[in-house]
Amino acid sequence: MKFKKFEWALSIRIILLLAIMIGIAFLLVKANYTIAGISCLVLIFQVFDLFRFSNKSNEELQQFVESVHYRDFSRRFDEKHAPASLQPMRKGFNEINTTFKTISKEKETQYVYLQNILELVDTGILSYEHSTGDVMWMNEPLKKLLAIPYLKTIHSLERRSENLYAEITAINPGENKVVSVKGDKIFFKVLLSATAFQTDGKKYKLIAFQNINEAMEETESKAWQKLLSVMTHEIMNSVAPISSLADTLKNRLQLAVHDLSNKSGSVDDLELGIDTIKKRSEGLLKFAETYRNLNKINTLTLSKIYVRDLFETMHNLMQPTLVKKNIELEIILKDPDLVLEADASLIEQVLINLVINAAEAVKEKEEPRILLSAYITPKNKVVVKIADNGNGMSEELVEKIFIPFFSTRKTGSGIGLSLCKQIMLLHKGTIQVQSVEGEGSAFLLYF
Repeated sequence: MKFKKFEWALSIRIILLLAIMIGIAFLLVKANYTIAGISCLVLIFQVFDLFRFSNKSNEELQQFVESVHYRDFSRRFDEKHAPASLQPMRKGFNEINTTFKTISKEKETQYVYLQNILELVDTGILSYEHSTGDVMWMNEPLKKLLAIPYLKTIHSLERRSENLYAEITAINPGENKVVSVKGDKIFFKVLLSATAFQTDGKKYKLIAFQNINEAMEETESKAWQKLLSVMTHEIMNSVAPISSLADTLKNRLQLAVHDLSNKSGSVDDLELGIDTIKKRSEGLLKFAETYRNLNKINTLTLSKIYVRDLFETMHNLMQPTLVKKNIELEIILKDPDLVLEADASLIEQVLINLVINAAEAVKEKEEPRILLSAYITPKNKVVVKIADNGNGMSEELVEKIFIPFFSTRKTGSGIGLSLCKQIMLLHKGTIQVQSVEGEGSAFLLYF
């Protein structure tokens, strides 16, 4: 109905054209050449008018098609100054444009709404085309998690993290997998969840990245506490009677030594053997008691601590030892009013352990140096950093250093870093390590 006038205008022109042609044919039959000639001029004018009318309609239609093709739904067709025959067409085009504009605006609003929601969540999201690997979209949390500002294709990730790239491409839709990721020199655990969808004949893979490092650390810490509790209890219950029995046997041997023949030295050997049993039993008891301390720390005495006071205490406590070893201790604190809420004695113990470890790491360096610093992150977390210019650690070693019983030193007990980690977890914080082989290591305490 919108194009009724247009149809009438076109029909009238065609009918008029046919009528003139019939009239010319009739005049030619009657040999009325003068009027027939005049009629031919009128026919030529009508053909030109029909061509002009058709061409004008095509131009209007072409403009409308272009606006749809380029999604320029803001274009308006002038109805008021258009010929009467084209006014209905322009009005129809404008109405279609308005409808498309409304639909486009609704979709754009939904897209922006969904995008803002995905930017607000902590979960990283990556979508890429399965066949080409072209990345269609990645949200801001993922960029921060992986420290990657831009990713054109999923294959570009292989140069940054070969292990993560292999896990992403291998994971099947519907699967979940925990992988270890290195970001900004720090290793952390990520839960990968995959799904797939198809649109316009193309298959896409959607990967969700969830940082579960803190949850994993807390779970591992509780598991180790339970294991240590059971193990130390069993060791002490089993070894304590052996130590007591060895002591009793030694006393009775000493009382009966004058009644025994010691010509071959058998009594001396027996006494030596009993002493060895006693010493090893006491060593095992001391070993078990040491690891029992990991489970004793379960409450905190929190107070507000100035970081400058904490650093001053560390300087006074560790400087004499470091001077003897010719190790330079550098302290950097840009904000002297920096405060953290913590248990002062426990945090001092953490710093002591880390500084001692750093001193051990730099002992073979020509210019050994330890750096103690603190700052606030953009997320308002206080970070205390203990860095050294030692030999650093391999990636494999970095993943093991917080495991109880594990130590890189022959005389180490493997309790120091485990204790530091537990203390930080009690403070609802974390401890992370950055290390480069040949350059040094840095431990970061996040409060």
